[in-house]
Amino acid sequence: MITFLIRRLIPSLMTMFVMSLILFLGLYTIGDPVEILVDPSADDATREAVRQSLGLDLPLYLQFFRFLGNALHGDLGNSFVQNVPAIQLILQRMPATLEVAVLALAMAVIVGLPLGMLAGLRPNGKASRVIMSVSILGFSLPGFWIGLMLALGFGVLLGWLPAGGRGETSLLLGVPVSFLTLDGLRHLILPAVTLSLYKTALIIRLSRAGTREVMQHDYIKFARAKGVKSSRIIFVHVLKNIAIPIVTVVGLEFGSLIAFAVVTETVFAWPGMGKLLIDSILRLDRPVVVAYLLIVVVMFSLINLAVDLVYSLLDPRIRMGGKA
Repeated sequence: MITFLIRRLIPSLMTMFVMSLILFLGLYTIGDPVEILVDPSADDATREAVRQSLGLDLPLYLQFFRFLGNALHGDLGNSFVQNVPAIQLILQRMPATLEVAVLALAMAVIVGLPLGMLAGLRPNGKASRVIMSVSILGFSLPGFWIGLMLALGFGVLLGWLPAGGRGETSLLLGVPVSFLTLDGLRHLILPAVTLSLYKTALIIRLSRAGTREVMQHDYIKFARAKGVKSSRIIFVHVLKNIAIPIVTVVGLEFGSLIAFAVVTETVFAWPGMGKLLIDSILRLDRPVVVAYLLIVVVMFSLINLAVDLVYSLLDPRIRMGGKA
């Protein structure tokens, strides 16, 4: 198992280094934050003093090595705008993004997996045709439009749910969360539903295809011939054999939910990392943007590592490199 972990960690560390280089070079060569931070009427001496205080007077390669050395010690720089550690700003917003992403993914799995398996078990039935027709909407409709329609319908016209904001929060291990209060949960529903629709459609189609493929195998026919109950065939044989592709999609989509929740957070004024990213881009707050993107890269690497570990538990042959 240790060898398996090392083989997975080395590519992850290389990916983090390459991505840090690409992100730094891509962002630190665009625009000049001094033009935004300093009053337009300021003289050249004031501008140069601000540039030196931010370390922007150094050559780009020295800026990168300074950034890389600080990053290895957990320091991703201070925000140009708020003059506080960038990692602190992101960690303050992270719980809001994580809770809406976790709830959205849970909705997608709870709804999409049984519906997809039902459609795969009876591919020619009416229920299957309805399920697959509805799943097309999840792929076709853009997320921002779904969010706007949900906010307009349930938030403005019907008034059943709040159309924006995070609502009341409660502390869980010192972290403010919304799902422990009724008001916070009501604010959480619409953003989570908006994020979950595309993922639900994806899981429906994946589980349907996997179920149809597994049901045609000889061991399923043999189990039926032995008189094994249908429930055991479905929940033991079928579900276990379609678990690996489902785990793959769930892992990758969880990372994408965290990384690309920007639009949904903007539509619902949800105070998460995505909204912080948009505000930082508009202000050319480079340390916050770089820190956010690096944290997303780290999250993707950790999620991929977790998926690999789940693979090894579902199928030991993967841990052994495919050798018997």
